[in-house]
Amino acid sequence: MAAAAIGVDLGGTKIEAIVLDAGGVERWRRRVPTPAGDYRATVDAVAALVRRAEAETGTSGCSVGVGTPGTTTAAGLIKNANSVCLNGRPLAHDLADALARPVRLANDANCLALSEASDGAGARAAVVFAVILGTGVGGGIVVDGRVLIGANGLAGEWGHNPLPWREADDPELPCYCGRRGCIETLLSGPALTGEHQRRSGQTSTPAQIAASAAAGDEAAERSLARYESRLARALGQVVNLLDPDVIVLGGGVSNLQRLVINVPALMAPHVFSSTQEPVHTRLLRSLHGDSSGVRGAAWLGRDAAR
Repeated sequence: MAAAAIGVDLGGTKIEAIVLDAGGVERWRRRVPTPAGDYRATVDAVAALVRRAEAETGTSGCSVGVGTPGTTTAAGLIKNANSVCLNGRPLAHDLADALARPVRLANDANCLALSEASDGAGARAAVVFAVILGTGVGGGIVVDGRVLIGANGLAGEWGHNPLPWREADDPELPCYCGRRGCIETLLSGPALTGEHQRRSGQTSTPAQIAASAAAGDEAAERSLARYESRLARALGQVVNLLDPDVIVLGGGVSNLQRLVINVPALMAPHVFSSTQEPVHTRLLRSLHGDSSGVRGAAWLGRDAAR
């Protein structure tokens, strides 16, 4: 297979790898659990998955791109990752050593943004803001087909800003980053399930909360209404700052179809001058779903190898 590219999505609970051919067609995909809190085992797991991909597809020397939480410093060390065992570690260097080839790393939300701007929900849009609503809350920006990194590697990192236009029932919870009240503490998947449990006594996944709300459970409906209000306010601030053509939702919580139905109208009052004309930014679910981040990682590695 010529010009095959391997992408790896290094998540907090799972590591996924994909092989794409030159035309972007998926040829292989596998998932394995992420070794919890163990940096060296994580490096070994990623390397083993890449080697397995090549062995099972009959390829060798493929380009490798990896989407990770956090970002990489000028010294090549991971910072700001909610998978805290990665922080301060030379992940790209260690993976390159393990695989005997260059490895391109990018924030997982940047990989999502690149995937969706290339051939997904944001294809042909000039400015795409991609959101990960999962174990953490991340964001990535693509402008005219290129990922925006920023001087500090922080472009799109909206999850560690405070929730805007706070309301009485918006708690200021501690965040792993050391601050309180970050957007991530209210819009991540664990945040949704945790607050629902505290308020209702019910232990439910986001999908189960949505199913209960659809069946008439008032507590579940209130939990989702609070979540949608917060998401709308947080995204309204993004529109005021970046004014993207498209906002793409990814991550596990984005599977709740009601978000793209309910949030645009809730967002509009928080967009500057939106009372004079409609908000033109489109809010869409990722076209490639759970595969989007890993596809973007593959594109990242392929483009770097050219």
